[in-house]
This record gives sequence, C-alpha cells and structure tokens, in this order.
Amino acid sequence: MPLQGAFLMKPFYFSIVIPVFNRPDEIDRLLQSLTFQDDKNPFEVVVVEDGSTIDAKQVCDKYSNQLEINYYFKSNSGPGDSRNYGMSQAKGNYFLILDSDCVLPSHYLSTVRKALSASYTDCFGGADAAHDSFTFFQKAVNAVMTNPFSTGGVRGAKKGLTRFQPRSFNMGVSKQLFEATGGFGKIHPGEDPEFVFRAWDLGFKTRFVDGAEVFHERRIRLNTFVKQIYKFGSVRVILNRMHPKYQSRLFLLPSVFTAGWIILITLLLISFLFNLNPFHLDYIYGGISLYLIYSVLFFANTWYRSKSFRIAVVSVPLLFIQFASYAYGYIRSSLKLIGVSNDRIQVKLPEFFFKDIA
Repeated sequence: MPLQGAFLMKPFYFSIVIPVFNRPDEIDRLLQSLTFQDDKNPFEVVVVEDGSTIDAKQVCDKYSNQLEINYYFKSNSGPGDSRNYGMSQAKGNYFLILDSDCVLPSHYLSTVRKALSASYTDCFGGADAAHDSFTFFQKAVNAVMTNPFSTGGVRGAKKGLTRFQPRSFNMGVSKQLFEATGGFGKIHPGEDPEFVFRAWDLGFKTRFVDGAEVFHERRIRLNTFVKQIYKFGSVRVILNRMHPKYQSRLFLLPSVFTAGWIILITLLLISFLFNLNPFHLDYIYGGISLYLIYSVLFFANTWYRSKSFRIAVVSVPLLFIQFASYAYGYIRSSLKLIGVSNDRIQVKLPEFFFKDIA
C-alpha cells in the first residue's frame, strides 16, 4: 500500500522530466519559461532525447548556466519509455512530467509545491491552457479539446464526468509511485491513462491541482488533429480491454453522436427523394433540432470560456470533426479486436505499441 504523505517528512525536490523528439525549438521555449519561475527552491531538469535526428543538445547547453540540466540521448522507443528513462536517472523525490510543446506560467512550480504540501498525493495533473501568443487554430483546437461539452472534462478540469485522470503533458508522479508501477507502458497514445489505472489498482490516489496549468502549444493542422483524435479513439478500446473495470459509457458518446447525425442526414435526404410522410419528417426534424441545441450550447460555452466569437464559430465544426474522428478509431478498433484475446491485442494493432529495444 502507498504511504500517502511520506514525502511530507522531507522537502520536495522536483525533477522535471521532458521527453523530446525532433523539437529543439519547442523545448527552447519550455526551458526559457523554467528560468522565470517565482519558486526559488532548487530543482533539476532531465531532458531525454528519444532518438531524434534533430537534437536539442545545443539548446540545453544554452541554459546550463541558469538551470541544472541533465541531457540524455537514447534510441527511439516512444514517449512513455523515455519518461521512464528520465525518472530512473533523476535524483528528485517527485517528478514533474511535461511535453516539450508546453510553456509554463511563472507560478507553476510554486503552485504545485503549495498544493502538495497542503494535501499530498502521489499523482496529480493540471489544466491544458492556450497562451495569447498561440495561433488562431491552436486556440480553437485547445477550446474544443478542453471544453466539458466535448470531452466531459477528462483533459484538465477540476470537475469532470469521470474520475480525474492526469495526462502526461502535465503530470506529477512521486518516486514511490514510479517504483511501485514501473512507470509507463508501451502503448501510445494512451500510456498516461493506462499508467493511472495501474496506480489506482495499487491504491494510489490522483488529483487535479487547480492553478497548475500549462500552455500546451500543439503543433497541429486539421489533418494532424484528425489523426490524433482517431488514435485516441482507437486506444480507448485497447484500454477497455486491458483494464475493464475502468470502462465508462462516456467514451461511447462520440460514436453515438456521430452515428446519430449521419442517420438523421441520410433519412432527410431519403425523405426528399421518396417524399416521406410528413409525420416521419417531424421525427427527423426533431432529432436535428437536438443537435442544433447542443451546438448552440457548445458555441455559447466556448465563447464564454475563450472570450472569442471567432474561436466559438470555428469550434462547432471542429467538435463534429473531433467526434467523428474519435468514433472512427473506436469503431475500427472494436471491430478488429472481435474474437481477439488480450494477449494478442498488440499483434492485431501493432501501430499503437512501441517495441522493446533489444
């Protein structure tokens, strides 16, 4: 059983673990934000280069006089294994795991230290925010991916529809938890909820730390957004098979939502072609009106949260694209895993697993 609060007997020493793959420009901004932290307690930065062809060594060297940085280069084995490698090399008693495309507000470390000192937990997560300097599309994607109407609050919200699952773009992990679980698995994406599920099984707790947000600068276009969400839907089926007790009907909603509007539009087209009874049309229009109401609520919520009318307008079609992409991945994986035993999942869907390094 975990010894909750064990680290309260001694000061926190944070090791900030950052896996990076071919993104020296991004990690430059992240390291710069670390130099502006208002928490003056010592900490270390562990950068793990995951087999990059464009490495960040010179960028790390640039900050060596301002930060305690330990840089490691290893063969490509995925972000989960790179985080594990970084935590195994780190000297801290609490690890802060960040993605290289994040930038921290100046209060990040002090907020985390204060929160853990007041109410210790072995694993926490923070919010996913958009900085004013982000592009319009980055802000729109962030608005869709963090809106409770689209994700149920699973990506960095204090109150969501499910038990809070920290995400590895902004996650805290105690050394005790890392040693107890062995770290992240080989699945990707989805390595962060899979890690959290194993932590829960061992009796560890997770929590949301209010105010410990990061500015998550996703380098994303519409095609990469679709691909990313498709992968999220695909791995959710795998996670359901690996950890069935943590299944939630919430993750069926994108498929139901997408199937619903496709059926309604198809029926509407058929009604015009074959002159359906007006009584049947009432049902079709009634269903469409529900989607319109949902879209208006989503639009209003996004406008309120983002303070941008333009972002709210763009977010509505992005919402439908997000749900459709997730649904396609979820349905495709579900069909491919019919009759497949759990020990054969990686063989059937190898694109969602990294192989062990020989």
